[in-house]
Amino acid sequence: MDLDLKGRHALVCGGSDGIGRAAAHELALLGADVTLLARREDALREVAATLPRQGAQQHGWIVADVSKTDALRAQVEALANGKPVHILVNNTGGPPGGPAHLAQANAFLDAFNKHLIANQVLVQAVLPGMRAAAWGRVVNVISTSVKEPIAGLGVSNTVRGAVASWAKTLSRELAPMGITVNNLLPGFTETARIAQLVHDRAQASGESEAAVADGMRRLVPLGRFAQPEEIGGVIAFLCSPAAGYINGVSLAVDGGRTHSI
Repeated sequence: MDLDLKGRHALVCGGSDGIGRAAAHELALLGADVTLLARREDALREVAATLPRQGAQQHGWIVADVSKTDALRAQVEALANGKPVHILVNNTGGPPGGPAHLAQANAFLDAFNKHLIANQVLVQAVLPGMRAAAWGRVVNVISTSVKEPIAGLGVSNTVRGAVASWAKTLSRELAPMGITVNNLLPGFTETARIAQLVHDRAQASGESEAAVADGMRRLVPLGRFAQPEEIGGVIAFLCSPAAGYINGVSLAVDGGRTHSI
């Protein structure tokens, strides 16, 4: 199986923690040069220093805020002009919880900007390098809510669905250029995001956080939350040469929690 990513340059958003950090680690293990993108320079510096290195591999970071899309475009275009990007992992923290009917309009606009618009800006910034190489991978880390909406995540459900449709459209447009576009749908994963969701649900229900977490685990046939590296490994596979014929899919990695096929 060809998993070799030596000579490829990966840009991993949200790379300072959680799933993004795990994906960056796995991509580096396969030989890719990795650039991390997030808001906290201290965290980015620490993660970059711990990424695996083989031979001439070089890793770095960009301090950027995905909500500021004009600056984001300029920063990533500057990166890609100096060193073409072949792999883009779009990964941004999810919107706050709450039912859709109570959400303010600005909550939808903010989430749409941080997710779909930011993803569009990033793809456009790195696309010239992928086209020149006639090879590229775009992986969007979104949510199982694109298959089954999750109660209490009204804004997230709405925006994630838009990202999934955007990605499917893009996958058909970019495939003739040798570029694949796929979505990774993580289930409950041991990250700061799941800790926040557990906290919020406990506050809303009056249950303890331990009881809320146990109830969530019981929804998963495997009976546990995923570890970030389990999600990161699948992302890295989708970016590898071995996954070259996988295009336009939304792949749930959720321990069997979703009921749909």
